[in-house]
Order: sequence, then structure tokens, then C-alpha cells
Amino acid sequence: MSDAPSQPDPTVGHVLFTGGGSGGHVVPNLPVMEQLAAKGWQLSYLGSANGPERALIEPTGVPFYAISTGKLRRYLSWQNLIDVFRTLRGLWQAWRLLGRLRPDLVFSKGGFVTVPPAIAAWLRGIPVIVHESDTTPGLANRLILPIAAVVCTNFPGQSIRTRRLTRTPLEIVHTGTPLRPALLQGDAARGRAAFGFADENRPILLVVGGSLGARVLNELVWTSLPALTERFNVVHIYGQGEVPAKVSDNPSYRAYAYVNAGWGDMLAAADLILSRAGANALYELLALRKPHVLVPLTRAGSRGDQLENAAFAEAAGYSVVVQESRLNTDLIMSTLVQMLAELPAWRARLTEAGFGDGTAAVVDLIEQVHQRRSK
Repeated sequence: MSDAPSQPDPTVGHVLFTGGGSGGHVVPNLPVMEQLAAKGWQLSYLGSANGPERALIEPTGVPFYAISTGKLRRYLSWQNLIDVFRTLRGLWQAWRLLGRLRPDLVFSKGGFVTVPPAIAAWLRGIPVIVHESDTTPGLANRLILPIAAVVCTNFPGQSIRTRRLTRTPLEIVHTGTPLRPALLQGDAARGRAAFGFADENRPILLVVGGSLGARVLNELVWTSLPALTERFNVVHIYGQGEVPAKVSDNPSYRAYAYVNAGWGDMLAAADLILSRAGANALYELLALRKPHVLVPLTRAGSRGDQLENAAFAEAAGYSVVVQESRLNTDLIMSTLVQMLAELPAWRARLTEAGFGDGTAAVVDLIEQVHQRRSK
């Protein structure tokens, strides 16, 4: 965090962030932490020992603390019994840690690691702010909402229903998702130059499968590549597996296992995007005004949150949705070609929708909650 002061200002406040299990439960915390650090806030982060959060947080210089965690499963498993004890151990560790750090509030982004620190904060009288990305809360957030002070929502009109364990009603604030500056500062010319396609005038299709949903989209791209590359330069983030030799030498195809630096440039350069319907990915597409086709994960591969996210976006006119069960070369080609012909209308619609960076709104909310607590 290059903009952070060398020493936090103890008169401003102290926020303990928590979230983990996947990058989507960690990355949106980073721009909020950066802005708060620049204002002199003291920051701490509580996560799991083996999740991705440690690798994402430690380079920022924010103190990272790990606790024992148990996975919140929605199915019967003997491991659920063991994880009960892991979660109770995590609750004890979080209780002790919060007693030592004494943060003014806890900001929870989601994932099973957030349940112990949220409960420990409530027991110590520390307000908890929850950020819910999906159109309906995940299991971890459903457990936390009865004791939370405020919930930030990603999309307007999200349904937040919960039985409260306190007399204070839950405050619901639509903030959107905090976005990394690198996404907002993406440069299309830089992205096209990095791809190095021979025909720079052809539209670019960016395909993103995500960590859980990569296999189906990968197989679709590799099977459909001859048809796709008749109309598009294809950029494919495949995530896992190996690119078949028969497609790797296609001059209109670029494949990347994972992209960090330059991701904003890639998004800026893309004319159309084919993506899963994870909440953070969807929000980024809406905020960047990128026309897209969503292929949500089925209930067999998720709790159904991507189906709900996609249904919301389709009903609002923001997205075209193709269900995984109907996925084939002919359908995806006809869908993409039709969208390509309507790009100006799609861009205008997404601009009118008005989605943007939620960082400032979340920072303002944190400051408001802290001010109310300080009175």
C-alpha cells in the first residue's frame, strides 16, 4: 500500500478485516484497506492459515492473523463433526485476538473463516459490517447477519431477510463492490498490443471460466475454436488443465492459465466477454460496461448463487444468459454474433445502469459506523 502513512494515526480508528476461502472474499477488501490506510486508519486482517488470503494480504504490509476454521457444508459428512471443533477453536482464538487488538469495528467480506471473528466481535460489543456480493446471502453471511450492525449489498433491491438476535434492526446499505484501481485504469491499446494478434481489427472475445467453472467453458472453447476464430480473436483464461496441442498454435487464439498484472488492460481490450456468473465477476463487467454472455454454474456445482445472479442480470437487461445444459457451439456462436451486431445498444444500456466502484461508499460507511460508536 504505497499511499499508506508510515505509522497509523491512533486517533482515527482501527478496522479488522476478515474474509477468505477464495479470492472473491479477499480482493474487494484491498482497495478499501488502501483508502483507509491513506487516511491513517490502523488495519488488521484475520483469515485462515491455508486459504488464499495470506498470500494476498501479507504483501500489503497489513498485519495478518490466522485462526482455525471449519468448512460450512450443506451436505452430510463425518468431517462436519470435526469442523465443529475447529470452528469453536477458531472462535476462542478470535475472541482472544480481538481482546488484544481492540478494533473499533470488524469488516467481513464472506467465506467460512468470517463466522468466528464476527461472533467474537458481537460478544465483545464490536460492530460488524458485512458485505454480501450475491443477490442472496451465502451460508456464512446468513449465520452472521442476525448479529451484524450493517450489511452492504452489491446490487440494488437485494433481498436480505434474517431473524435478529439483537433489538437493533439490521441496516442495509447498497454500496456495490470495491474495485481494484488497476481494473478501472485498464488501457485497451495496451491490452491489444499484449495479445499481438495479426489482425487487430477483428473483435476480441475474452472467455473466463473461473476456478470452479473452468472445465465446461474450456471444453466449449476448444471444441468450438474453429468457428469462434472465424469471427473473433479469442483470449481464453483457462485456469486449470492443459491447452490441447491442436488449438495452441491457432494464430487467433491466446491462452493464459491465470492473469494478475495486466488484467485491467485485457478487460478494456475485450469487445465481448463469455463468463461464469460469480457476483464479483458480474459486478466488474457491469461497472466496466462490458457486453457479456453469462453461463452460470448449475446447482450441482454451487449453492445456486450464480443462477440467481444471472437471473437478476438477465431480468434487468444487463446480460444474456445461456444455461450450461444448453451449451453447444451453434448456440454460443449465434448468441455472440447477435450481441456483436448490437454492441452499441448493449454499451449504452450498461452505461445507463450506472454501476461503479463501491470503494468510496464502503469507506464512508465504515467512517459513519465508527463515528456513531464513538459518540
